[in-house]
Amino acid sequence: MVEVKKCSPQCEFFRCSQKALQRKSGKIYCRFADDVCEGYTCKYAFCVRNRLLPDGVCGLTLKRTTNRIEVPPEEVIRGFKVKGKLQKKIREKEIF
Repeated sequence: MVEVKKCSPQCEFFRCSQKALQRKSGKIYCRFADDVCEGYTCKYAFCVRNRLLPDGVCGLTLKRTTNRIEVPPEEVIRGFKVKGKLQKKIREKEIF
């Protein structure tokens, strides 16, 4: 199973919309709050790559899953009724 990580201020894509992040002696400091940065819990935190999920998980650590459903072509292509001028031009009531 893939390990998901919470977004942290150490990430290169992590930004503050107040532009208040400052690096001091290995810690990320918020000049706006005059305290250590809270990370994803701060309401001004965002990701440059738009991968910060609402629960704080970094979207870059998630694997995309696709659920493919095989549908036979007969079910995809269905006929539909034609009315008006188009019906007169093609001389058909239904198109398949």
